Amino acid sequence: MYNIQGFYKIKSIINYSVHKEKIKAYLLSKSVKGTVILSSEGINGTIAGKKSNVNSCIKFIKDKFSIDNFDSANSSTCRFLPFYRAKVKVKKEVVPIGLKLIISEKKKSRYVDPNKWNKLINDKSVTLIDVRKPFEHKVGTFEGAVNPRINSFREFPKYFNKLKKNNKIAMFCTGGIRCEKASNFLKQKGFKNVFQLKGGIFNYLNKINIKKSLWKGECFVFDNRVSVKHELSLGSYSMCRGCRMPISVQEKKSGKYKEGISCPYCYGKLTKLQKDRFSMRQKQILIAKKLNKSHIYQKEY
Repeated sequence: MYNIQGFYKIKSIINYSVHKEKIKAYLLSKSVKGTVILSSEGINGTIAGKKSNVNSCIKFIKDKFSIDNFDSANSSTCRFLPFYRAKVKVKKEVVPIGLKLIISEKKKSRYVDPNKWNKLINDKSVTLIDVRKPFEHKVGTFEGAVNPRINSFREFPKYFNKLKKNNKIAMFCTGGIRCEKASNFLKQKGFKNVFQLKGGIFNYLNKINIKKSLWKGECFVFDNRVSVKHELSLGSYSMCRGCRMPISVQEKKSGKYKEGISCPYCYGKLTKLQKDRFSMRQKQILIAKKLNKSHIYQKEY
C-alpha cells in the first residue's frame, strides 16, 4: 500500500528556484513520485510512495522553506503508485491560474471547517460556487453548487465581476488552493462575505460521515486514481486514453467507448492515425496484463 500526501503553503519565497534540483534529487533518492510546484507565492504539491519515505520528503521540503505547518494537507492510501515520475516545477504562480495573489490578504481569509460547511451551504442566501473545471464538476459536486462552466481559471474574473459585492459567497475546490486564489481576487475587488471550505473537498470527504454528507458523486483527481470517494478511497472512474476525460461506469457501456482508444467525448474527433496508435498501445497493455507484468497505465489493473 502506498501513501499519498497533498499539501500547499502560501508564503513569500525568495530564491525558490535554487531548490528545484535538490528537492527532485531527494524525491528520487526515496523512490517518491509526484509533482511539486515552487513559486514566489509559495509551494504546492502531491507526492506518493512508501509512507516513511513520503514523510521524509515532506520534512525535507518543510526544512528547505522554513515551514512549520502547511496551510492545508491531506493523506490517503492506494494500492498502486498514482504517479509515473517525480517532477519539481518552477512557476510564476503557486497554482497557474492567471490571478495575482496578494499574500497579505490571506490573513483575512474566512475558512469554514467541514463540520460547519453543511450549515453554511444550506443557507438559501449563500451562493455556492464550485471553482473547478466543468469536467471535474460533472464527476461530483455539492448539492446546489454553481459551476461557471469555463475551461480556464483565467476566465474566472469575468464571471466574478457579474456577482454583487454584498452577496454571501461560499467556494470550494479539490484541496483548497484554487479557492485561495479566487477568494484573494474577490477580496481585492471589495467582496466582504467570502467563505471557503477549509482543506477543500478532500478534507470534507475525509471528515464527514457519508450519511451526513451533502456531496454527490465522486471527486476527480489529477493522477492515476482518476477519482476518489468518501474517506478518499479509490473511485470508480477510468481515464479515457484518447482524450484524458474521466469516464464513468455507465459511459463505458456506450458503443463509442473502446477501451484504451476512445469514449463518447472523443469518438468522432479522433483521426484514424490516432485510433491506430491508441489501439497498438492498448495491445501492449493487454500483453503486459497477460504476462502479469507492470505497465505505465496501472489503473488498468
